[in-house]
Amino acid sequence: MLLPVLLTLTLHQAPLTTVAEQSGWTRTGRYAEVESLCRAFPKRYPGKVRCDTFGTTPEGRPLLALVASVDGTLTPAAAVKKGRPVVLFQGGIHAGEIDGKDAGFWLLRDLLDGKALPGVLNQVTAVFVPVFNVDGHERFGPNNRPNQVGPEEMGWRVSGQNLNLNRDYVKADAPEMVALLKLLHAWDPLFYVDLHVTDGAQFEHDVSVQMEPQKVGPETMRTLGAKLREELFTELEAKGHLPLPFYPSFRENDNPASGVNYGVSPPRFSQQYWAAHRRYGVLVETHSWKPYAHRVATTRHVLEGLLRLAARDGQALLSAVKTADSEATSGKVREVVLVWENTEKSRPFAFRGYAYERTPSELTTQPWIRYDDTKPQVWTIPYYEELRPALTASLPAGGYLVAPAHAGWMVEKLATHGLRFQRLGQDVPSAEVEVFRATEAKFRPTSFEGRQGLSVKGQWKKETQMLPAGTLYVPAAQTNTPLLAHLLEPLGPDSLLAWGFFNSHFEQKEYIEDYVLEPFARELLAKDPAVKAAWEEKLKDKEFAGDPRARMRFFYERHPAHDARFNLYPIFRTDSAPTGLKPAR
Repeated sequence: MLLPVLLTLTLHQAPLTTVAEQSGWTRTGRYAEVESLCRAFPKRYPGKVRCDTFGTTPEGRPLLALVASVDGTLTPAAAVKKGRPVVLFQGGIHAGEIDGKDAGFWLLRDLLDGKALPGVLNQVTAVFVPVFNVDGHERFGPNNRPNQVGPEEMGWRVSGQNLNLNRDYVKADAPEMVALLKLLHAWDPLFYVDLHVTDGAQFEHDVSVQMEPQKVGPETMRTLGAKLREELFTELEAKGHLPLPFYPSFRENDNPASGVNYGVSPPRFSQQYWAAHRRYGVLVETHSWKPYAHRVATTRHVLEGLLRLAARDGQALLSAVKTADSEATSGKVREVVLVWENTEKSRPFAFRGYAYERTPSELTTQPWIRYDDTKPQVWTIPYYEELRPALTASLPAGGYLVAPAHAGWMVEKLATHGLRFQRLGQDVPSAEVEVFRATEAKFRPTSFEGRQGLSVKGQWKKETQMLPAGTLYVPAAQTNTPLLAHLLEPLGPDSLLAWGFFNSHFEQKEYIEDYVLEPFARELLAKDPAVKAAWEEKLKDKEFAGDPRARMRFFYERHPAHDARFNLYPIFRTDSAPTGLKPAR
C-alpha cells in the first residue's frame, strides 16, 4: 500500500518542468506534454487553476487553456463580478514560433509558486493557451524554421487545413479560430497577447512589442496604452533587452537603408482584431536569430511586465474600456477608419544592426544581403510612424440588413464575432434603405488563404427595397462597432465581401442573345434621346469604343430582362431599425 501513496505524493509534488527546461532550452515538447501539464497544474494548485478544453482541431486534438487565479476567480462570470482584469496570452498560432508555449508554462508555475510577481494573480486572472495551432504543432521537424536558432525541432507555420490562423480572425474559416473567438468573447480580456518569433533580417534588437490602442483608437485608451507601452519598454531595457515598438521589416525587402514603418494592420491579424473590439491587442515578436533560451526568457519578461502593469493599472484601464463601450453602444461612433497608411514624414531612428553587404546576386540577379554578426553597427534609418486614414467608413444611423438567403451562415459568423442581431418576423413591402451596387468588380487572379478575393468600386445610394421576413438586422451601435464596419463595409480590405463570401452576386448568371439585343438597341437609340446622348458620350472613350462586348453591355443593362440584382451587395444599410424584429435564434 505504501508504494501507490508514495507515487501519488511524488506526482503531486513533482516540479512542472517542461522538456524545454529539462533539455537546457535546446528542445521543446510535443503536444502530449501540453495535455499532461494541463491536467497536472490543477492537481498541483487546487482551486487556483483550471484546465479547459475549448474546442477540437480538424485532426481531432483538444484545444486547451489554463486559467489561473490565486483567489479562485476562474470563470468569466466570476471575473465580471469582481471587476477583475483578464490577460489572455497564447503561443503557437504559428507553431514553429513556439517560444510562448514554454515561456508560459515556466512563468505560470512561478506565479503560482509565488516566485514571480507575488500577489499579481490576486489582481489579474491569467488565461493561457499554450498552443493555438495544434495540428501544425504536431507537424514536427528540424527544418521548419531555417532562419531560427532553436529549438532542435518545432512545428509548422500553418494548420492541418493549410490555413494561416493569423490571417483568419475576420473570415473565421478554421474550426480552431471559431473556437478561439468564442473563448475570447467569453472572457473579454483586457489584454490579448499573441506570442510570435520574427522572420527577416539580422540585428541586435531581441523583441518587438506592438500594441493598440496606442496610436489609434479611443483617446482615453490610447493615452493609457502609450504610457503602459513606455513603462514596459523601460522595464525590458532594465533587464538588458532591446525592444522595438514596430515590426522590424524594412520598407524595401532586405534594404535597411529604406527604413521602417509603424503599421496598423487590418483585423485579419490577432492584435488588430482585438483592438477593433476596443480592447488592448498585443503582438510580441522575439527575434529568430537569438538562441531559444534567450527568446523564451524574453517572452517571459514581456508577459511579466504586462501582467504587472495590468494588475497595477487594471481598474483605470477597465474604466477607459467602459467609457469606450458606452460611447459605441450609445451610437456616438459615427466613423471607422478601415485602412491606415503612413505619411512620408519620418524621423531618424538609431537601429542596432550589424555590418552588411548588399550586392546583386549572379544566381538570381536580385539584391543579396549578407550580415556580419561579429560587427555590430548602429544604423540611422528613417522611421515612418505618422499615420493618416486612407479609407474611412461612415456608419448608418440604424444598422445593417442581411438578406435572408445569407442569414443562415451569417448568424453563425456574427455570433462568433460577439455581435448582436435580430431577425425580421414579417415582410416589409417597402423600405427606404441604402444599397451598394458595384460599378466595378475584380476577382483576385489567385486564391489567398483558401479564398478568391474580390475588390469593388461603388458607393451607397438611397433606394426603396422590399425586406422579406427572415432579414437580419445588425445594429451599428455595439461595443465592437469598429469590427462590424470591417466586416460589412464592402470597400474594406477585410470585409466579408473582400474575402469572397459574396462572389456569386458579382458573377453574371443570365444573358440575352446578341440577335435579340441588336434590334432593341437600334429602337432604343431612335426613341430615347437621353440614351442616345449617353451612348455618344461613351463612344468618346476609345477603350469602350473598341470593345464589342462593352458596347453590347451598354444596351443589355437597359433591357427589361437585365438582372437588377447583378453587382448588388446583398447587405443594405438603414437609418432606423425596422418594425417587427424578433430574436434571431
